[in-house]
Amino acid sequence: MGAPRLAMIRRHPVKSIGGEGLDAVRLQPATRMPGDREWAVLTEAGERLAIASETEGQPDRWLPKSAFLRGVASADLQAIDGGWRDGLLHLAHPRAGSITLDPETEGPRLIDWLRPLWQGPAPTRLVRGAAIWTDQKWPWLSILSLDSLRDLEARTGLVAGHRRWRGNLWIEGLAPFEERDWIGRVIRLGEVELRVTDHVTRCEATSIDTTTGQRDIDMLDALRQNYGHTDFGVFAEVVTGGTIRLQDQVTA
Repeated sequence: MGAPRLAMIRRHPVKSIGGEGLDAVRLQPATRMPGDREWAVLTEAGERLAIASETEGQPDRWLPKSAFLRGVASADLQAIDGGWRDGLLHLAHPRAGSITLDPETEGPRLIDWLRPLWQGPAPTRLVRGAAIWTDQKWPWLSILSLDSLRDLEARTGLVAGHRRWRGNLWIEGLAPFEERDWIGRVIRLGEVELRVTDHVTRCEATSIDTTTGQRDIDMLDALRQNYGHTDFGVFAEVVTGGTIRLQDQVTA
């Protein structure tokens, strides 16, 4: 097996809605991936939390995922794909069709497009994150392994694909689930150093096929039956910043 390499860089401009691949990105110490979960769609239930912490019409502190539209609560969201192109967001869904918009000025259009795909408390508005709308308060990004994914797919007989995991950095060239041994260690990715902080414990959103928006497996049970846990991937914090690029070598 050759040296592990960075195989994919993924960013999700709107929380739980779409995703895009990047060729390179510049990371800053103790900071999340720039532009990842920068935007999110509040629900009526989330408005109570948001209004209590607003500055000039935008929440000014981190809010929990329960305040927003999210795939675990509505499977159809998992089938949305897309990201930035020519300064606009381009999103598509197999049944809802496609939409192109500027999130700065066209939030209501996105709400209308999403409404049929969402089954929880009514969506209200698109908001920009004071600290980026990841599920954790901490300035972490996620690292996943294509080798672990292939092992899982071989054991379950399901081509799960990478999109349902909504990870940031995908590495190739490890033993399956070798990344679990990195907790507490510093790894080097190109010119960047990252401290691996914790396992990524998964939710039911990973049971959804991202091409259809329909449940195709009990993923938590599959992880538990095959590996004795419900983790997939690890979190890491940037220690030394710099630019990472596809095919950068990974050393631990």
